[in-house]
Amino acid sequence: MNKIRKGDKVVVLAGKDKGRSGEVLQVMPKEDRAVVRGINVVKRHQRQTQTAEAGIISKEASIHLSNIAIADKDGKPTRVGFKVVDGKKVRVAKRSGEVIDG
Repeated sequence: MNKIRKGDKVVVLAGKDKGRSGEVLQVMPKEDRAVVRGINVVKRHQRQTQTAEAGIISKEASIHLSNIAIADKDGKPTRVGFKVVDGKKVRVAKRSGEVIDG
């Protein structure tokens, strides 16, 4: 079970976007990376195709999982632990002790 999943609200801990938050769009567990909406935006040159226009497009690049943390209910970063509740393994915020729904 992963500590960070698609759809989670996360806070950036390090890098050019430090302190900003966003929603996880994609997680790549084998590479230990995630794509977060509005974070680590890079510009890429795109060649014209039948479907896409040519030009410079902005898109989110992946960020390492060690540089993001789940946002607690107050928006501050928290670590994630696991607990068994009603026979199910659930994620728990270490800061507040609340169960992270998802």
